[in-house]
Formats: sequence, structure tokens, C-alpha cells
Amino acid sequence: MIAVDSNVLLRYLLRDDVRQANKARKLIVGIHKVLVVDAVLVETIWVLTGNRYKLSKEQVIDTVMALFAETNIVFEDPQVVWCALKDFTLAESIKVKGKVKHAGFADTLIINKSIKYGQINRVDVSPFYTFDKAALLIAGTKEP
Repeated sequence: MIAVDSNVLLRYLLRDDVRQANKARKLIVGIHKVLVVDAVLVETIWVLTGNRYKLSKEQVIDTVMALFAETNIVFEDPQVVWCALKDFTLAESIKVKGKVKHAGFADTLIINKSIKYGQINRVDVSPFYTFDKAALLIAGTKEP
């Protein structure tokens, strides 16, 4: 098994630098399983939704689903990523200071990682406190 950084995953997804995209593709569709840790996934989605690429919520969902479909990609914790994707998909929008917002994928992943930590360590990790108004619409969250 090998692991990749977000810049490799981004080149593979975006194909915006031919030389690097070809190298990234060889790694990801090659002979080894490819580990994508949570931090790499979050950073990748953060870049894709930022000012340069501006992926929509639906495009983020499609991107994560496409990564799940890649036979060589192994997520650090696929169950948590899947739960985060489900929460992200179902997350309602809210108007904050005149702008419509929804919880980001990072928010849903962080919340689900906290839940999983509690399950593994047999401790109750709830509620999950946040000031993020959109994230507060996700079950199990609460404002301090």
C-alpha cells in the first residue's frame, strides 16, 4: 500500500497539469492500494470548493462518490467518510448574514470522527459543540 498527499489526489482529479496528472494517475490506478487519510480528503475538498475551483455541494458529493468507486483507493476510515458523506448530502441550508450556507464536508467528517472515537473508546462524545450555524443543523450538535 502507498499513500498520497492532497496535491497528488488533486492532480488526479483535476488533470490540470498534464505531467503531474499522468504521474498521479499511474499511482492511483497502478498495482498498489492507495491510502487516502482523512486530512488529505478534507484538504482536497477544501481546495476544490475554494475560490479557484468553486465546486458545488453536488459536485463534492460526486467527487467523493467517484473516489469510493476507484478500486485502488482505500480511505483511512471508510465508514466514517461514508457517514460524513451521507450527513453532508442531507445537510439542510441556512441563511446566515444574508448568505445561504450549508455544513461543509469537513464539518460532517469531524462530527462523524468524534462519534466514531466515542464508539471505539466506549465513551459518550455528545453533544458536539460548534458555533457554525450550518453545522448546528446536523444531529448531535449544539451551540456552546
